[in-house]
Amino acid sequence: MANCVHLVKLCVGADRVEDLIEWQDQRRAEDPAWQTQHVTRMWPKRAGEVLNGGSLYWVFKGLVLARQRILRLDERQGADGILRCAIVLDPTVVRTEPQPRRPFQGWRYLATEDAPRDLRIGHAREEALPPSLAAALAEIGVR
Repeated sequence: MANCVHLVKLCVGADRVEDLIEWQDQRRAEDPAWQTQHVTRMWPKRAGEVLNGGSLYWVFKGLVLARQRILRLDERQGADGILRCAIVLDPTVVRTEPQPRRPFQGWRYLATEDAPRDLRIGHAREEALPPSLAAALAEIGVR
């Protein structure tokens, strides 16, 4: 059986986890048939590993703060005729411990052992720390 690998992606246009949740909720409200997804130009070469329990980890202002389980990968043809990859996600957004991440383009693979841990249930409901404070604490290893 293949190992599990995750993807990590910048959450462009969202400053907070709440922004992502609100955007996805709005899309579902506008179109009940819409599936939670992120469409990207590249298809993961390690698709078997991604589909073996992988998640898409979201980066907000330099910190991984949340993830969504990857359900499947679908082909999507854009209006320009180019085939793309729709990463279909579980609608549940799981908050994670902050993990610093430098800017990058596209998505990157993330090994399970390098992925931030999920926040405990009670901590996920607490008010989020300001991004600069969360980054400083994560940088020195405070969880």
